[in-house]
This record gives sequence, structure tokens and C-alpha cells, in this order.
Amino acid sequence: MPTIQGPELKKLQGIHYTPKNLCDFIASKILENCNFIPSKKEIKIFDPAVGDGALLLSLIKALNLKGQKKIEASGFDTDTLAIEIAKDRIKEHFDCDVDLRTGDFLEYLSENYSIKDELFRTAQESNQYDLVISNPPYVRVQNLGTSRSQRIASDFDLKGRVDLYYPFICGIAQILKPGGIAGIIVSNRFMTTKSGASVRKRILNDFHVLHVLDLGDTKFFEAAVLPAILIVRKKQINEKPIESKFTKIYSTEDALNTKESKNIIEALKMSGCVRVNGGQSYYVSHGKLYRESGQDEGFWRMEQAISNGFLSTIQKHKYCDFGDIGKIRVGVKTTADEVFIRNDWHTLFRNDKPELLRPLITHHIANRFRAVESHKFSILYTHEVRNNLRGSVKIENYPNSHKYLKQHRERLEGRKYVIEAGRNWFEIWVPQDPNAWKKNKVIFRDISEKPTFWMDLEGNIVNGDCYWFTNDKNVNDDLLWLAMSVANSTFIEFYYDQMFHNKLYSNKRRFMSQYVEKFPIPTPETNVAKQMIALSKEIYHRLKENNMTSLQEKLDSLVWKSFGLRREEVFREGYL
Repeated sequence: MPTIQGPELKKLQGIHYTPKNLCDFIASKILENCNFIPSKKEIKIFDPAVGDGALLLSLIKALNLKGQKKIEASGFDTDTLAIEIAKDRIKEHFDCDVDLRTGDFLEYLSENYSIKDELFRTAQESNQYDLVISNPPYVRVQNLGTSRSQRIASDFDLKGRVDLYYPFICGIAQILKPGGIAGIIVSNRFMTTKSGASVRKRILNDFHVLHVLDLGDTKFFEAAVLPAILIVRKKQINEKPIESKFTKIYSTEDALNTKESKNIIEALKMSGCVRVNGGQSYYVSHGKLYRESGQDEGFWRMEQAISNGFLSTIQKHKYCDFGDIGKIRVGVKTTADEVFIRNDWHTLFRNDKPELLRPLITHHIANRFRAVESHKFSILYTHEVRNNLRGSVKIENYPNSHKYLKQHRERLEGRKYVIEAGRNWFEIWVPQDPNAWKKNKVIFRDISEKPTFWMDLEGNIVNGDCYWFTNDKNVNDDLLWLAMSVANSTFIEFYYDQMFHNKLYSNKRRFMSQYVEKFPIPTPETNVAKQMIALSKEIYHRLKENNMTSLQEKLDSLVWKSFGLRREEVFREGYL
């Protein structure tokens, strides 16, 4: 049984205990939205991942201050020692009934409730709770093993790459009474990823979302988690939809009109630029929850009054999205990089170099418009198209490559999934389309502070640490140059922050395919767009020259103009 002394085990299981000030804040937000305290004789509260009991302690304290004396506190945790500590802490400070058990909340639901059965919503009240407060684990369900991950996904009707807190949210919907309030700490990723679509839909189906608080890069936890707080109310029969609040806080370098705050919690109650305890500054915004296109599965973001005008202006000038040019793909995945990818082929071989070596683009040479230096890495690429069919090469036709690969045959055959898929032992696991490499392509990094998109005109292969797309329509490649102009602009930074705002620590953005495919492209036939294409090509060909700043600034202004906007007006009028 795991103990709270094992930091590596806690990391593996996605366990991050909640700081006291954050516990107190969530408890206050729960009661702020609760209208039945202290009218009920007894309040039943629950935490499905108790940990050291900090969240329950804060909620009990807040209830006592509201005049609620009779409280029953229940919960689960897989850590026996943590449960005992939580029990002792609660009993030491409060006079209430405590029922904390060692166990797995999700297993408890599977064994005691028909999770998929809609009739469960009429379960006896004795099995449900008035208030739930929780910081469930952050870890991919897939890390729990194939059989259990498949069962969890099936039990809770979740699809794709499922985080463990997804089923916890679904489970909370089952044990919360209609009209009950829950405060849940989650990763903010679920709001803007495809994998979060199923849980977003479930949340909207089961709850009224009262308040979303995106805590961004405030570093409440030691791990690289960007948390958010969900304050929700379990739906009751025939209730009308309500307006959902949205608050977000992210670090900023802006020092204008800075207010002072003692801590992050206090800063969350303010607006604009706030410096915390004389140190880091943050920008705090308050608004309403906006769901993309009003869809239950659409991305979630903050609705700001002026941003929708900004987006409608873009829509009027938009020709298509990046995803309409071509499918955005990740690079190749060998699952044996040490064998297939090297930067020392020239020293390893002199006269018998493998015939199948191809230059490989990696994130190490990433740069706007054009890669910064010659290729350091090459890949032994074992795939081709014959008779319009993709497949592996006839390896015996390439004796040097065959000889080299045979030296690593045991390692390569150890990739059982390759063999079980009916593939040859020497194949790359994800080779992508061998014919597509010869096309001109736009390549970009997944994670970077500034968007970093560049053009490849040399038919190189792209590694799995980058994304890429070609012109699948087989028409004029000027659309690629136009796309690259947009992608490297301050316009797209602003657009990204309005639409997705998926930032990591150090202000880095995640340029995931599901975001980039929605980047807009202006009408290519306009004079402005033609100037953008010409400038983009000029920058590409002259990038090795020292002073390209003026050309890039000119191109940046044209991008804004192509969408009917002026950068200075957008920022001056407070779109942010």
C-alpha cells in the first residue's frame, strides 16, 4: 500500500496535496454558491481522494463559521497512512462524524453503483452527499495498465487519452445530491483538448457550471500542473440553464497600472495586472464561460465582450483554416530512436554507409521561416510506396542498411506490438506517408513561447518532436507561404490566447494540432495577401542576412491588415 512518504510513487500516481490557502479558498467558493446552509440539520460532505484531509478540514471549518454544527465527513484514499492522518486531524479540531476509508473511489463506484444506468439518478439520498470537495489525481489512465484503463474508460463512457480526474468528475456526479455543490481541482487542459471533449460533455450534462477558475502558471503545486477549479451544482429536474462565471490568472511582464497583493488568493479577487508580494506579476481577468459554437463538446474559454467582435471581424476576412490546406501530422515515431536516428553516421561508416539514410528535421534546428542550420541528424527510413501502396522496403535490396539493422535485430524484434501488427521487424512504427516527404511543407514546434513555423523545400523527413503539414489540395503552394506568414505573427499569438490559452510554465504555448488546424488564413487573392506571400518568400531566402527585423515587422502588420484589423487599435482598445 503506498504511503505519503514516497514522492516518486506520488508523482507516478498523480498525487499532489493541496496547499492550505487553496483549500480554504475552494471551501469558501463552495459555500458562496450554497443556499441551504445552515438550514439543514445535518450536512454530509465527501472527498473521493482525501489525502491528508486538508480539503475536508477547510470545508468543515467554513461550515462551522456559517453556523452548521452537525456534519458527517466521508471519503476515500488508497493511502492507509494518509487516511489515518486525516482522521486524526479532523477529530483533533472538530466534533463531527468521520467515515474515511482506505480504498479506491472508482472501484467503489463500480462495485456499488450502476454507473451507466440513468435510473441511478433516483438513488436513495442516504447514498449521496450535499457537498463534495476534491483534488483528484492527475495521471493518464493508460498508466494504470491496459485492463484497468479500458474498464475505467468503458465504465464512464470516456474516449481518447483519458486523465484520471475525468472519471472522478463523473463519479462525483453520481454521489452528489441534486442541488448539491462540488468544488474540484483539475488540470486546465481538459477545457481545450480533444481528449477533454467527453468529460466536458458529461460535466454539462450532469452539472450547472457555476464558476471556472483557471489558475494558470501560479505554481500552487510542485509538479508542472496548470490547475483549474470547477465550482458546480448537480442538476435538478426542469432547471433552466444558468450563466457560468470564468476567472483566469496568468503571469505577465506587463508592469502598467500594477496593483499589489499579498498572495495569489487575494489576487484572484482583483482585476488587471497584480504583483504578488512584491515579486511576480499576474494578469487577472473575470468574465463568462464561452463554449465554442455553443457545443457541449466544444472548447471552453473566457468570453470577453470585445473578443467576440474581434473573432467576427476575422471571420469576415477568412478564406479557410490551416486544416483545410492539409492534415496536420506529427513527425515519424520509430520507437527505437537509438537504432534509426543518429548524428554520427559519418563517423560510424566510411565506405558502406546505409543506403536508406535521409536527412531528419528535429526541434533542435527550429526557427521562424527557415531552419537555423544544416541537419545534424539523419534517419534510416525503411518505407516506400509501391504500386500506390505504402509499406516497408525490400530490405535485401539495400545490403548496407540490412547489415546494420541485423546488428540490432534483437532490440527491434523486442517491439512486440510491431510484430503483432503484422509488420516487419525492421520497420519504423509510425512512418507517415513516404510520398508526402518530397512535398513542400510547413513545420512547427509543439511547445514554444512564440509560434515557430518554418518552411521545408528540400523533401526532408520530420521527426516526432515536430508537427507538419503540406498542401494536400495539390494547388499553388502560395497557401503554405500565406499560412506561415500568419503562423509567425503577433496576430496568431493574440488569436491563440483568445481561443485556446493553453499556456505552460515560463509562458510557453502548446501548438497542438487541434489548435493549429483552426488557425485562419486570409483571402489569398487580395493585394495584402499577395504582399504577405512575397515577403514570406523573401524572408525565407534572405534569412541568413543580419537585419531581417524590418521585413518581419512589415509582414506582421500586413497579417493584421489582412484580417481587417490594426494591431495598435486592438491592444489600445483593450482586447486583452
